[in-house]
Order: sequence, then C-alpha cells, then structure tokens
Amino acid sequence: LTGESDMSVMTSPSVLIKELVKQTCVQRYGLSLEPWQLSLIWSFTVSIFCVGGLLGSLAAGSLASKFGRKRCLLLNTFVAILGSVLMLLSKTAMSFEMIMAGRFFFGINSGNLLTSLAVYSMYVMEITPRKLKGIVGVSIGSFLSLGKFSGQLLGISELLGTEKLWPWLLGFIGFTGLFQLITLFFLPESPSYLLLDRGDQRACEKALKQLWGNKDYSREIEEMLEEKAALQSVRSYSVLELIQNKTVRWQLITIAVTFTSVQLCGINAVYFYSFDVFRAAGIPEQKLRYAALGTGLCEFSTVVSCVSTLSLISNHVFVCIFFFAIGPVGVTPSLPGELFAQPFSSAAYTISCSLNWLSLFVVGMVFPILVEKLDCFCFLIFLFFCFIVGLYLKFNVPEIKNKTPLEIAAEFDKMHCKPKREDVTEKYANRIISYETKL
Repeated sequence: LTGESDMSVMTSPSVLIKELVKQTCVQRYGLSLEPWQLSLIWSFTVSIFCVGGLLGSLAAGSLASKFGRKRCLLLNTFVAILGSVLMLLSKTAMSFEMIMAGRFFFGINSGNLLTSLAVYSMYVMEITPRKLKGIVGVSIGSFLSLGKFSGQLLGISELLGTEKLWPWLLGFIGFTGLFQLITLFFLPESPSYLLLDRGDQRACEKALKQLWGNKDYSREIEEMLEEKAALQSVRSYSVLELIQNKTVRWQLITIAVTFTSVQLCGINAVYFYSFDVFRAAGIPEQKLRYAALGTGLCEFSTVVSCVSTLSLISNHVFVCIFFFAIGPVGVTPSLPGELFAQPFSSAAYTISCSLNWLSLFVVGMVFPILVEKLDCFCFLIFLFFCFIVGLYLKFNVPEIKNKTPLEIAAEFDKMHCKPKREDVTEKYANRIISYETKL
C-alpha cells in the first residue's frame, strides 16, 4: 500500500504542486518558468520516484539474505516516514525540492533498498503453505491495486485534494508506514529463511506454529530440511552470478520480459499523468479527479473479482486498466519466487525489480513527450510492446502451475534445449542441483 499509493497520490494535487514550483522559482530566483521548463521539472518530480526504486532494488536481495525479510521490512518503515515528513512540510518551507526528496525516499521504500515489494513478495510467499501460494501470490497484486486506489480516493476534493490539505495527502503514506511497523512486531521471521539461511530449526518450528497454528509441522520441516540438504553446498547467488548461470538462463529472460512489460504496457503512464490523458479525452476539468479514481477502482475490483465481461465498461482507458488487472498485475510480483530455487531467489527479485523501476522511469520521463507528439495515438507504442511480449510468453514459457522450481527448470530445458533423451524432465530435475554447485 505504501509505495503504490505514492504512484497515484501525485495525480490530484498536480496543478497545485506546479503552482508551488512556479512560486518558488519566482520568489527564490526571480525566474518565470516557460511551459516546457515547468513540464520538465514536473516530469522529473514524478520520475525521481523510480530512481529511488531502482537504487533500492539493487540492494534488496543482498539485504534480505543478510538481515532477513522481517528486519528489512521494519527498516523500510523508517524510510517511508522520512519521505512522508519531507512531503508534509514542503508547502510550509516553500520548497518543491522537498517533494522531490520525499518521492526519492518513497521510491527507495517501494524499490526495496530497505525493501517493500521484492522482500514483501519473498516474505509472503515463504510464510504461505504450498496449497495457498497461488491465491496469496495473486493477493500481492490486489494490494498493489488497493494502494493506487487509496491514493486516488484520498485525492478527491471532498477529502485531501484541496489547496489547503494537499501536503497531508502527500504525507499520508507515513501513517501506513506506522501501521506496517506496528503489525510487523507481531509477525515472525520467514520459516524458510530461519532454516535454510540461518540453520535454526527450533526458531523455524516456532515460526510455523505462530503462523499456521499449534500443530505438528514435522512434515513441512522435513521437506525444508531435504531442500537444505540438497542445497547445503549451494550459497546464495549474486546478481552477476545469476546472469552468468546458464542453467537458469530462460527463467531469467522470462522475468526480464514480464517485469519490463508491466511498465511498457503503459498502465502507469495512465496513473502518473491521468489528468493529462482524461483532459485530452475531453473530460471536464471538475470531473478529472473522479475519472482518475475510476481507473484505480477498475483495476482493484477487477483483480479481486476477475470478472469476465466488459459490458459495463465503455471508456477505452478503463478497458486498458481492466486487461492489465486480469493479466500481469496479479501474477508478475510472485513470479521470481516460483521460477527460481532458494539460492537464486534474492538475486532474481533484485533483477526483476530493478528492471521494473528502470522501465517505469523511462515511461515517466518520455510519456509527456509522446502525448505532445502523438496525441491520442500515444498508446500505440505500448501496444507494440504488448504484442511482442505476448508472442514470447506463448512460444517460450511452459506452464508453471503447481510445479517446483526444479520441475520448471526441467520444463524450460525440455522446451528450448531439444534434448535427445525422452525422459529429460525427470533426469534434468535430478541434475539441476549438481549443475548449480559446480558453477
């Protein structure tokens, strides 16, 4: 909720923030900004969120492996609170630079330097029973959508989207950070991390009982011990080592394609610049906030319900949101945890989230230019990317439902390596670990 709401919370006060930028430049420097200069500053203010996210993603995996999932999430809360304070005081200090700094820290919060999406996904998938991993993985996308919708809802004029209260709108994310801080104290560390990374079986058993109830989990612990035994000579891989490892090459390409496509489908261009999109569509100025709110509501309700009809949706922008919600938003966040075994998972999440934020930064900076040059045809470029990604997924990715990372690796090998042996899936699964230990 914390990071995703910051993606949408800038939409409502955009005009007021631009006015603050103009007033600050006049009072401080005696400069009257040209429209293109104001547009450039605004684009950078929006996109610096992605720079923080990118930097955060680069360190997410190593921090998660070194300090643990829960501790990283706790530290992340303080980054959110710092960014919230800067945003809240920006108007009083007459400093749009504080908004930039606040968004940078929120980007770190979302991008996972002290974690959020990547480590949150790791944590959630590791504390979930195997039979519930599918639905819980989809719930990650649901809460991402809820975060966007919450930011848009708070931004309507009846709540915090006013000239007087907009700093509180920007700083409201700090309250969700405080809520996360409180709730995390009542949750245990990931059982998988405790056993596989720290080798503490007693703590693992205690965490399982705290999470799933006071029952006998000897079978689950035995399965994790078997995994630990299989991986005991395999350390956690760095990003560079993961890139160089040929045994997981197609899995790496798959997460690169899917995470990049989440941004290059154009969905967050709608969130970042929804007022510009709806204004170009001819929606009256006084109704822009409610139209923007509709995008978040459409995505959230679709992710939750997964309805199969478009009969109630007439606006083309909402159709775009709908297809995004029933597609990549629900399955992409948990994909690295499903495709990669424990030694690779941290590095895989780091790479996937880094690509996600880099793509988002490019979209945030370039989209205003596309709107200016291409007008209503600006989304055709995103259509091209979606088409290419669809072809890749159709012909290069096997079914991964209810399969372990080793079984998925064997399926990728069977699909792409053209083996001579008929029973390659079974034999490959037994050889994956030996490949990993040698590299």
